[in-house]
Amino acid sequence: MNIDFELGSTLVLGPLLVAFCALTAVRAARRRPGWTGGHAAVRLAAAFYTAAVLDLTIFPIAVTYGEYANQTPWYSLVNFIPLLVADLTFVPNVLMLLPLGFLLPLMTAGPVSLKRATGLAFLASLTIEAAQLLCYLLFNNGRSVDVNDLIANTLGGALGYLAYRLAVRIPSLNALLNRLTLPAAKCFVR
Repeated sequence: MNIDFELGSTLVLGPLLVAFCALTAVRAARRRPGWTGGHAAVRLAAAFYTAAVLDLTIFPIAVTYGEYANQTPWYSLVNFIPLLVADLTFVPNVLMLLPLGFLLPLMTAGPVSLKRATGLAFLASLTIEAAQLLCYLLFNNGRSVDVNDLIANTLGGALGYLAYRLAVRIPSLNALLNRLTLPAAKCFVR
């Protein structure tokens, strides 16, 4: 049996974003704490940011079997050696998780430190790389898995958090960020 088709992000992420926007609108209309005004904007920005990252890293998912299947062994698509080759994708991979590091203190209950932000960026990047490998193993698509992406993404998350820490030192930005911080995280903003 030969199978060859692509699952685009619009079919999966589109309905999820529409559902989240509807949920946000309903909760905002009911004046639920943390779901109105700037809080709703932060939640929607985080949802659209997450969808954009998934669109860039996971989709489209190409499903191929039979004569259409990618015959390259999975282990040849994995770069296990860090920083062996300078690659131009390092900078975009750093930039991709900058917003994550910035959004964490606005959304996360509990104190966010550089160590925690870096750890969460590492886990997010590891999840992306594992999903890319899993997609290759299950669907024979051609995504590569690279330890350099893991390093760059983690660095991006840490730099995003440091940018947040710099922003809160500016009084006008601190006031704005304090208003945007979700209620569960508000007690941890300095």
